[in-house]
Formats: sequence, C-alpha cells, structure tokens
Amino acid sequence: MYGPPVDLSYKDISSLSGALFKVPRTGIRPLKTNSENKYLSRSLRLNNNSITEVSGLHYIVNHFLAEPLNLGWLDLSFNKITCIDPMRLFTFSSILCELRELRVLYFHGNSIWNLSDVDKLGALPLLHTITLHGNAIEKDKGYRYHVISALPQLKSMDFSAVTNEERVLAKVWQRQKP
Repeated sequence: MYGPPVDLSYKDISSLSGALFKVPRTGIRPLKTNSENKYLSRSLRLNNNSITEVSGLHYIVNHFLAEPLNLGWLDLSFNKITCIDPMRLFTFSSILCELRELRVLYFHGNSIWNLSDVDKLGALPLLHTITLHGNAIEKDKGYRYHVISALPQLKSMDFSAVTNEERVLAKVWQRQKP
C-alpha cells in the first residue's frame, strides 16, 4: 500500500540536485519507507520552490521513491520552469517508459512560453489531468484546444473538466490550424 505524497514543497530548492539534500515535509499521515529508506508513495511534490531547470528529474524520482516506475502524480507548480520539453524533463529516452503510470501533472504558475512543448507529453498514455494555467502559453490563441488536441485522453485541464464538446472543437481547431 502506498503512503502520502513525498512533499518537497516550500523547501527553497532552486535546482533539482538541491532536492537530494532535503527532507520531505511530514503531514497528518506519516511517510512510510522500505528497507532502503525510500518512500512508499506514488506522488512527488516539488511545488512552490524556485526550480528553473528540470533536467535530471529521473534522479530525484529514483532517489526518493521505492517504486519510481509507479509515479502517478507529479507537482511542479509555482516554480520558475520555462520549458516542459520531455527531453529536458525526464531524459525521456530512459524514463519515458518509467513514467507510463503518470496520471496527474501540475505545471501551473511557472514561466512556460512554448505551447508546442505540450505535444511531447502525448507519450504519457495514462495522463488524465494537467495544469498549465498561470504560464505565458495560456495567452496563446487556442491554448485550451491545443492542449486537448495534443493530449486527447485528458479528463481535466487547469482544474476544469474537459467536455465532449471541447474535444470536438479541439479536433476542428486542429484541422483549421495552419
């Protein structure tokens, strides 16, 4: 059985390597560890820090989680991240298969500016919830339709349900895009 999220939020982390030296926050439910002192959790919170670059995230996931292949929820909200290119995010050639269980990804409140970065997240087959509001890409024309088109399996985007009507409109929008 899995325990609560490994919570590294509000830890003044500016680079992911700095997270290696932090102790997760404790909540009402205690964190459980295995014999290697790795956490029995499917969730990792790195929100509300000053992270600008997310390359090497796979090292953090492997360092903290007993079963990194089962990471289901990743919170990178309220940082200073400018790019969600999976090649930088997870060194995808090695970890894409490892993130096949990722279902929830929070990126709101960052500085992401390239809407096409979202397209590469389509390789995450179980991803059903994403947040991207509060980023520069939110101002792009067709922002919501682009994300829904790139990630057709989404059930929720920016804390709002994705409707069937939006899915249809996203398909129409995608065909009309130059």
